[in-house]
Amino acid sequence: MRVSAKSDYALRALIAMASRSDGRAVSAEELGRLQDIPHGFLQAILADLRRAGIVMSQRGQSGGWRMAREATSVSVADVIRAVDGPLVSVYGLRPEAVNYNEAAEVLQHVWIAARRALREVFEDVSIQQLADGHLPDAVTSRTADDDAWAPH
Repeated sequence: MRVSAKSDYALRALIAMASRSDGRAVSAEELGRLQDIPHGFLQAILADLRRAGIVMSQRGQSGGWRMAREATSVSVADVIRAVDGPLVSVYGLRPEAVNYNEAAEVLQHVWIAARRALREVFEDVSIQQLADGHLPDAVTSRTADDDAWAPH
């Protein structure tokens, strides 16, 4: 799987929002500065997150962006889907919609299994857990093996 800059930036912006102890809205400029995210790109990401009901904008003197839902109820999967679409796609189609000839149809099972494995991690991690720096045991256990860190 390739994590896009859009998904990475969206997650980093949401971590910054969820980490605010005062709960106040934060400007896009400040989010961009805190996370080193280009302003124009961040604005487009925030618009996608707003359409998905993950963030909301607030106008006025103390305006900016804030979580529209509790950070505990927003998963990494929710964010990726909001800004990039399905977790797994095969040339733009969901894995269950891909048609192969008989010799290659087994590939569809690989794509479905990959999506399930991603869901097991991405749907189990909330923005609040990221902000707190405490991941579920099911996730941290997957990083305990040295092979998990090998670049292959």
